[in-house]
Amino acid sequence: MAKKTAHPKTARPKTPAAPTSGLREQLLEHFQTLRIPLTAEQLDAALSRAQREGLSHLEFAHGLLADQAAQRRERSIARRIDEARLPGSASLESFDWKFNAATIDRSRFEDLASGGFVQRGENLVLVGQSGLGKSHLVQGVARRLCLQGARVRYTTSAALVQHLASSRADDTLTRRLREYGKFDLLIIDEFGFERLERLDCPQAANLLYKVIEARYPRRSTALVTNVDFESWGDYLGDPPLAMAFLDRVVDGAIVLKLEGKSYRAHRAQRLDAKPAATE
Repeated sequence: MAKKTAHPKTARPKTPAAPTSGLREQLLEHFQTLRIPLTAEQLDAALSRAQREGLSHLEFAHGLLADQAAQRRERSIARRIDEARLPGSASLESFDWKFNAATIDRSRFEDLASGGFVQRGENLVLVGQSGLGKSHLVQGVARRLCLQGARVRYTTSAALVQHLASSRADDTLTRRLREYGKFDLLIIDEFGFERLERLDCPQAANLLYKVIEARYPRRSTALVTNVDFESWGDYLGDPPLAMAFLDRVVDGAIVLKLEGKSYRAHRAQRLDAKPAATE
């Protein structure tokens, strides 16, 4: 029986590889399309490092994207903190926890800073005399929430009323209420600190109620006040509306009544006790 002659397999022609420079330009274009600000210099540095250190594909991709992702996260955090309009740099870390250690529990505020109450749409009410650090504490919680991705807005009661009153005058009140309704947490500080908003704007109580109503019960509102609940009617100047306001704010809310010594008064006394500088 005759042996079959083996025919050599015809090799498939290889597709010519795209030039490296062409792939580099395409990669830069892809990043530009994705709006990732990768410069040509950064890409070249990553390629050189991968070749020099013999990085795997995954290591190369991680190195290329990690810095970009970190920068984007930092920009997002900075944007949220800017949007929150926090008046200073107050944080939970910078609060003097030792001064009123017996009455102000740090763990309660660390728990608030974890964001659970915002995810549940619960309100927060901080009640206490002036000088205990209520504003510092609520701003510290707000800053932590911004780091976690929450949208926060801080304002005082007087500033909020003034803003809404001007919006009412130029017929943009509905739009402003929608804007205030979108924040994950709205902080209204200094509620009851002074009565100027009611004296200057007879509709102040009604405007504040409209904000709470626009957010209830989906979004969290934090109210910081030195006015006890039973005095809200007198403060707002409209007892029936105050009851409705109280009902919306306190329903299912976390209420923290702070007590202790006034840190502000203590600091003032300490400054007064310092001897005068010698000439």
